[in-house]
Amino acid sequence: MPILPLTSPSYPNHNLSGTPMSVSNRVPLIFRRLHRFQQMDFELAFWQLSYLCLAPKRVYRNVYYHKQTKNTWARDDPAILILLFASLFVAAVAWSIVYSYSPLQAVRLAFVMVLRDYLLIGVLSATLLWFFANRVLVSPSSHSSPTDSSVEWAYAFDVHTNAFFPLYLTLYLAQLFLLPVVLKDNWVCLLLGNTLYLAGFAQYIYGVYLGLSALPFLIRSEILLAPLLPLFASYVVSLLGFHVAKHVLSVYFGS
Repeated sequence: MPILPLTSPSYPNHNLSGTPMSVSNRVPLIFRRLHRFQQMDFELAFWQLSYLCLAPKRVYRNVYYHKQTKNTWARDDPAILILLFASLFVAAVAWSIVYSYSPLQAVRLAFVMVLRDYLLIGVLSATLLWFFANRVLVSPSSHSSPTDSSVEWAYAFDVHTNAFFPLYLTLYLAQLFLLPVVLKDNWVCLLLGNTLYLAGFAQYIYGVYLGLSALPFLIRSEILLAPLLPLFASYVVSLLGFHVAKHVLSVYFGS
């Protein structure tokens, strides 16, 4: 399945001749191929997005096949990124209609969702996961080569991508359809709205855990589930009267 390399097995920052890699070669392959539409496997990407909601473990089983065939854990096919960009664009249009945005405001909202919500947060999340996994979770008894016993940054971004899609369905789509109910001023609607945010972020945390626990050289990956405890505690406290959905939407849409 799609997954991607950043470095050669024996020369992380140099090519075989010993010269430094160019800047373009440092960019993950999945981003360098964004313009190659004819080579993208959209059927596979759609299958992956579907199973990320139905049976996410099946998606990560394909990581092993990709590693065996392409010697890298990370995607090299950007089709899933194109589908996510399109999904966020559709969500931006729908939210713009609800909030009576102008076409220009709708385009701006689409850029915010793609560039900030997905890409910027994804880069930050992937960097944090990459650093934490390589420092804390790598098994010290691993006898594999350096490439086989370290987490690629591009794979960490894959993990973010996979974890983001269920969150997208919950907070960008489900919340949109439930908006007339979620924004009502009563405790039942507060419960519904806050539960949506609990579900969305819990899905993201669990997706991150599944992605990194799929790598055979990582140990103690259960640590990645630790944020669920403060998340659930915050959810319980919020039920005393803090309407998460109302506050988030007022900040996000400025109303």
